[in-house]
Amino acid sequence: MNKTVLPLTPVKKVCHLPELRNNPDYYSQKKTLPQLKKSHPWYAEIYSQVLQDVVKRVKVTFDRFLKGDSNGKRSGRPRFKPRSRSRTFTYPQIKDGCLQDNLINLPMFGKAQVILHRSLPDRFKVKTASVTKTTDGYYITLSLEDKTVPAILPDFNADNTGIDVGFKEFLTTSEGETVAIPQQYRQAQKRLRVIQKRVSRRKKGSNRRQKAVKQLGKQHKKVTDRRKDFPVKTAKDLLKKYDVIAVEDLNIKGLALTRLAKSVLDAGWSSFLSILANKAVNAGLLVVPVRAYNTSQDCSNCGEKVPKQLPERWHDCPDCGCCLDRDKNAAINIKNRAVGHSVLKAQLMSDGIPGVTEKPTPMVTACVGVGVCHYVKIGKLFTEYHCLCR
Repeated sequence: MNKTVLPLTPVKKVCHLPELRNNPDYYSQKKTLPQLKKSHPWYAEIYSQVLQDVVKRVKVTFDRFLKGDSNGKRSGRPRFKPRSRSRTFTYPQIKDGCLQDNLINLPMFGKAQVILHRSLPDRFKVKTASVTKTTDGYYITLSLEDKTVPAILPDFNADNTGIDVGFKEFLTTSEGETVAIPQQYRQAQKRLRVIQKRVSRRKKGSNRRQKAVKQLGKQHKKVTDRRKDFPVKTAKDLLKKYDVIAVEDLNIKGLALTRLAKSVLDAGWSSFLSILANKAVNAGLLVVPVRAYNTSQDCSNCGEKVPKQLPERWHDCPDCGCCLDRDKNAAINIKNRAVGHSVLKAQLMSDGIPGVTEKPTPMVTACVGVGVCHYVKIGKLFTEYHCLCR
């Protein structure tokens, strides 16, 4: 019996999928919430605005995945999260007098006792409240609003500075002052390794494994709290000394993809620069980001390029003989590049500095309002206080 083998040719099939008659959007999903409470009775125990906020978060997540943000950057694909993975719920509207002494009144939750480190300022208005479950208890985050946005001070002190962040020292100012790098994760890495092995050796679903997981979460949270505390204190110390601080406009996400990823993420440059900018806006001061290209290579005295490898920590210019620390040289370059900022040009013109004749362009700050993120611990003492205006 002879078999004939015929070649297979690819065939393209084009199928047109009609558009949905009712495209699910934010408002159509909100309309299904009353019916959802009937089919799932335990949903009736949740405050209605909390459910609406969850729908809004789903919408924002899918919009960032499909369309991207204002800069065109798209986030990762959303994934389904079961009820056991839910850690935070938000009240988008809450009464201004919800916090009385050490009690907070939450809709359909009742009054809960809180430990408050400091009282809320009188001029601020409570806008939203978010309750978060962590390994060591429950936290409530109150977003506050103050419509009196502080303007940038018209006159700045002469003591302006530029800062260069690095791996050897956390930062170096143009005056030569340094701040030691904390390396919170590397210091706790040995302890984390021991607890992680303990978790992996426990039987899944057992009580001993749950205890080990909780212990691991507490250790990670300890590192997180230390990493949050350090940049806040460092930013406060800098803003007490200087009115204008020039910083590098770094591509930290790109640096986190290199072989130095652990050192970059452990240093916490991104959170520090964000906190520094927010606190400067609250104080009416200025943080100027400048171009980071060749700040370590260019000579701060004559401007000539002096190539250096990363291990070389000393700047020695063969043209002008300038010799100083590499990080200090970079900090001086950062400070010099910030002179072209519009606010600084206006100050130099008012001071009669020769050579500065360009009319400054109007400056529009990115701050649309002053918000304060106030963490209040329920059960144990913990608090954090910083601005969320960006």
